[in-house]
Amino acid sequence: MEVAQAKVSKRRLMSLDALRGFDMFWILGGEALFAGLLAWTGWQGWQWFDAQMHHSEWHGFTFYDLIFPLFIFLSGVALGLSPKRLDKLPIAQRMPLYKHAVKRLLLLLFFGILYNHGWGTGVPVVLDEVRYASVLGRIAFAWFFAAILVWHTCLRTQIITMVGIVIGYALLQLFFPVPGYGAGSFTPEGSINAFIDTHLLPGITYQNRPLDPEGILSTIPAVANALAGVFVGHFIIKPHPKGEWFKVVYMLVAGAAFLGLGWLLDFIVPVNKELWTSSFTLVTIGWSLILLTVFYAIVDLLKWQTLAFPFVVIGCNAIIIYLASSLINWKYIAQGLFGGVINVTPAAGQQLVAVISLLLVQWWLLFWMFRRNIFIKV
Repeated sequence: MEVAQAKVSKRRLMSLDALRGFDMFWILGGEALFAGLLAWTGWQGWQWFDAQMHHSEWHGFTFYDLIFPLFIFLSGVALGLSPKRLDKLPIAQRMPLYKHAVKRLLLLLFFGILYNHGWGTGVPVVLDEVRYASVLGRIAFAWFFAAILVWHTCLRTQIITMVGIVIGYALLQLFFPVPGYGAGSFTPEGSINAFIDTHLLPGITYQNRPLDPEGILSTIPAVANALAGVFVGHFIIKPHPKGEWFKVVYMLVAGAAFLGLGWLLDFIVPVNKELWTSSFTLVTIGWSLILLTVFYAIVDLLKWQTLAFPFVVIGCNAIIIYLASSLINWKYIAQGLFGGVINVTPAAGQQLVAVISLLLVQWWLLFWMFRRNIFIKV
């Protein structure tokens, strides 16, 4: 983990940090805003928005299902903005990047366990009671394998790999005969994902279920999300004779095409986050591309950067605030600072004020770090 305090001479796309911050905003407490608005106003329309702030129970798709794959997609975009081919370089020049990649992988795996409080009974650690699978772990593996491909293969090979992952994973889920359930089962117990996690995943699974939502097999298609981001990063930095706004139109059309393909595939392979099905992969790539395009147009082309600034502050330290959201009781801190304001607010608005207070406490810390150029990178 590195703490950078010096100003960086060449920044990445501001839209990338803004969208990463927008993504993280909902995890930090933003998902509760609509429930607070419903309690305050009584307008039943907020119920639909609030429903989008919860994961699908099984098959289906909500906005909250997009948050995780969007983060993976954006890690790929950052990789694609500065692609490097290492395979023809002397080994001495490659080693620093290899070491960084392995270090990042191991740190994120460790932070994932830390976030989950996955060490079971505490110290001394009982290894069989640790939950090793995690959100940060999946981000780590997806980025790591995408980076290896970017560093050692051409763009054509990367595209073939992504297509192969999407098709191969769908065929595996459709035709692998799971003992006792047969082939093509997309149930929590009968899927090939549950079979693999039950037999190969070390430690415990999420809520001790047969299937871990961040399990072994469903990490493979997440690599496709990262690779899709790599291709978009390539496309953004490459000059186009028709200009930047043509790129915007092209990316919107491409995003819509991915969405269409994903929902067509849903008839055969259902869109499912916990199984991270191929249809889910395509749908999330589509939405990720559309959102990035919108942010790219607003922030980097139209230069409405003041509007994006609150999200940029979050996005510049996204990993550390995500980890802190599990390890620090922000609600307790917010209550200590804003408890008086919350208590004098009319009852109907107290829930909304409490959510805003929670978000402000976290944002102020991030803003303090931002103003001092403290960016914690993994």
